Amino acid sequence: MRLSHHELIEVIKKTPLVSIDLVVKNGLNEILLGLRNNEPARNFWFVPGGRILKNELIPDAFRRIIKEELDTFLSFEDAHFLGVFEHIYRENFANEPGFGTHYVVLAYEIIMSGPLKELPDDQHHQYKWFKVESLLKNDKVHPNTKAYFTQSSS
Repeated sequence: MRLSHHELIEVIKKTPLVSIDLVVKNGLNEILLGLRNNEPARNFWFVPGGRILKNELIPDAFRRIIKEELDTFLSFEDAHFLGVFEHIYRENFANEPGFGTHYVVLAYEIIMSGPLKELPDDQHHQYKWFKVESLLKNDKVHPNTKAYFTQSSS
């Protein structure tokens, strides 16, 4: 069940959101990042991901997010769970003043064996493969993305 714009704003003001982030690796051990279009984390390189919807089971959310973010299918069973992370932002998607966004994130690592199709541009307007060492040094890679490679989960 997707929320209306107004309903989502009310939820973000009052509760954390639960989401899935995808740490996508290729055969060269590079990480796929997209340059974010929207707040929070606008204009930062970030991993693909999305919110879990009300009454959506985690494996179903995983498959939907893979399809929406990468336009492909991967089995939930093939993903490696990295842990639970928290992302807290001063901003919100609507750019409304007075409240930020709090995510509880379930992070999963996936390996892409073949080439990716043309990727959607509603959340990210550019995509790039990064070596871990390179993304850790890049000021335009968001700290919450870097945390997948520098911290253990909560």
